[in-house]
Amino acid sequence: MRYAWSPEQPAGRLNEKCEAALLYSNANTQFSELNIFEQLWAAWYLWIGNPTIATGLMSFLMHEVVYFGRCVPWIIIDTIPYFKKYKLQPNKVPTKKEQWECTKLVLFSHFTIELPAIWLFHPLNEAVGMSTWQVPFPAWQTMVGQVILFFFFEDAFHYFGKPSSFKANIHKIHHKYSAPFGLAAEYAHPVEVLILGTGTLAGPFLYCAYFKDLHVLTVYCWVILRLFQAIDAHSGYDFPWSLRNIFPLWSGAEHHDFHHMAFTNNYSTSFRYLDYIFGTDNKYRAYKARVAAEKLKSTKSGVSEETWKKKVEEEVEQDGILAEAEAEKGAWGRESAIGWAWWGNNKTKTE
Repeated sequence: MRYAWSPEQPAGRLNEKCEAALLYSNANTQFSELNIFEQLWAAWYLWIGNPTIATGLMSFLMHEVVYFGRCVPWIIIDTIPYFKKYKLQPNKVPTKKEQWECTKLVLFSHFTIELPAIWLFHPLNEAVGMSTWQVPFPAWQTMVGQVILFFFFEDAFHYFGKPSSFKANIHKIHHKYSAPFGLAAEYAHPVEVLILGTGTLAGPFLYCAYFKDLHVLTVYCWVILRLFQAIDAHSGYDFPWSLRNIFPLWSGAEHHDFHHMAFTNNYSTSFRYLDYIFGTDNKYRAYKARVAAEKLKSTKSGVSEETWKKKVEEEVEQDGILAEAEAEKGAWGRESAIGWAWWGNNKTKTE
């Protein structure tokens, strides 16, 4: 692959289109030694010309394609009766009207909040020393380790940012759907959108500011996987092959669905260990025990699973309404006292 430009080009055209070409020239980039993906990466920056626009546009397009592309399979699954047996709240399948209303708010958020903010992404990357237009890419082993680290950082960031009446009041918008679906993953208050974005990008920025060894491609891989995680967690389905059944530390839809149904517990995004350590899964575990007991009882009494499960879910949802009211008064996260008592070795008691 070869890129060349002539100094005889009109000055205005040169200044407009050759910023990226000059960067590659000054870096003495050997295009012939690049693989096909690295060549395509460089071609994008050379085609756009301005690295800030190239990074911003690629970031926004990547987010939109991945987000809505990942939602499509879940929309299709909702229309196929066979999969209803895997639905965590089978009596609550989203209607077309609900999906469209959700989509409109998500798109509004994307274009009015994320799109303007995303143009700061390239300047911020450069400020912390992150590679953007540079090729070749880092080794995949390095990228995997960094992405895993970002998963744990974001999970902790989201968890420890939970207990406040302020956040509870804005978070209730996200809880409009007590039985979530994929499109609702980014259905949220504008302030919460910014908070979630901060949690996703703070890890990479802090890492790069300290180690000076991070490529934006790694960040894209991380964001793509984070989007998959968020959408799948809101899908409302738990399959035998779901990741949480293979990797028990993973939260998955089964874990997060209860958070929507009960407006409490299970605050972590990707993993379960923080909720377990600090006791913020106590109601969730009680619910699981109740479901197991009811299931055993139904085998003897002959009561259908749909009947007793609907009753249990309605009770949990009513408790959730009370939990929402308490949260707005500043009592959100109070159930974590058990966990904090264990952690601090004191005798704190909960209600």
